[in-house]
Amino acid sequence: MNRPSKRLPLVAWDHAYLWHPFTQMQEWEQEEPLIIQKGKGSYLIDTEGRKYLDGTSSIWVNIHGHRHPRLDRALTTQLGQIAHSTFLGLSNPPAIRLARELIRIAPKGLQRVFYSDNGSTAIEVALKMAVQYWQQRQPTAGPKHSFLHLKLAYHGDTVGAVSVGNIELFHARFKSLLFPTLQVDPPYCYRCPLSLTYPACRMACIDPLESLLQARHRELAGVILEPLVQAAAGMLTAPPGYLTRVRALCTKYNVLLIADEVATGFGRTGKMFACQHEGVTPDLMAISKGMTGGYMPLAATLATEDIYRAFLGRYDEWKTFFHGHSYTGNPLGCAVALANLEIFRREKTLTHVRKQTTLLARLLRPMASLRHVGEMRQCGLMVGIELVQDRTTRTSYPLEMRIGHRVAQACRKGGLLMRPLGNVIALVPPLSTSPRELTKMVAILHRAIVDVTEDSASLS
Repeated sequence: MNRPSKRLPLVAWDHAYLWHPFTQMQEWEQEEPLIIQKGKGSYLIDTEGRKYLDGTSSIWVNIHGHRHPRLDRALTTQLGQIAHSTFLGLSNPPAIRLARELIRIAPKGLQRVFYSDNGSTAIEVALKMAVQYWQQRQPTAGPKHSFLHLKLAYHGDTVGAVSVGNIELFHARFKSLLFPTLQVDPPYCYRCPLSLTYPACRMACIDPLESLLQARHRELAGVILEPLVQAAAGMLTAPPGYLTRVRALCTKYNVLLIADEVATGFGRTGKMFACQHEGVTPDLMAISKGMTGGYMPLAATLATEDIYRAFLGRYDEWKTFFHGHSYTGNPLGCAVALANLEIFRREKTLTHVRKQTTLLARLLRPMASLRHVGEMRQCGLMVGIELVQDRTTRTSYPLEMRIGHRVAQACRKGGLLMRPLGNVIALVPPLSTSPRELTKMVAILHRAIVDVTEDSASLS
């Protein structure tokens, strides 16, 4: 007699009670969901015992693999002390030590750490800090209550973060809730809005940004961008020097530079933070995702001492930054984040990433010649593969064809879990992924792209 699968009640309860993010639930309710029960290293294991390579680092958060002994130990050790106490008017040892370590590894000049819960809240903190800073530090510089951001930007899903975002599919329905901002085209070289070619263009895409700063700097509190890689936009990689130019323009026109390092931070690009590739120090920097190695929700906004001092004053001056969260400075999250940074040092993670980056580029090279691969973009261990119907004309697949989704489904059958960004396949493996595992990931992905795109071509 066959024993009933332990999945059956979980599937029914999932369909009956849950609402999943970024998921069309009508379709979900008609599918058999993949339910992950365990993880080990670069693998995720479902309730049936099937193993899958984690090709997205569980949406860009996992750093050193699942169930790393040092991270497990940090959590259980901290539980022997305390799980949580408020950070409002109190402090705790892990939060204090972590702040010191973050400033030690951050771009030089960032000096203060404000904790929150996730990437969106870290961005909200940065936006509010910027607006209040100008009111209290340099009120004569202008009203400075607006922001300039790149088109196709994604900085999170809370209202402030959405206001400085520009992914129409995600954000269009919420426009009535948002505050007005200024925006410019991103450095999307494959689909250059100016119809120019890099490097002959000399980064002409920076000119509209400078024009807006020149004309509107008195109302702009800050420029916000993801340094080097616009991740959710399709892993769009900026040309070398773009970030440096933006930093110089912000300084010239007296506007704060806000770096969203939520996706790019903690080694993803080969440096601890993407800004460090060009020696750039932003005025405010938002971090999260890899901060705890993929174990706990935790985020921080790092600020310069100049910004911090603008909030100092007598109690009755009301210069306090009136913002906070119930779990701000959570000891469990901070303890595991400290262990995460210790692993970086002990295991020489960044050295490993640089070696794997070279290997990954070599493994991907044959894929670049596939007739439905328009462009391959890589920065460290962040890869975007843009699939197109026609390479010559760069014609995109209609989104309703769900090419990215179908490639991800084919990858799953081969033992690799992926999450597409529309027609862009994003490969973001854990930093600890071995050469053998990386080779296997690329082989599965290559086969899936060929099978799905060639099948689609034959039907069209």
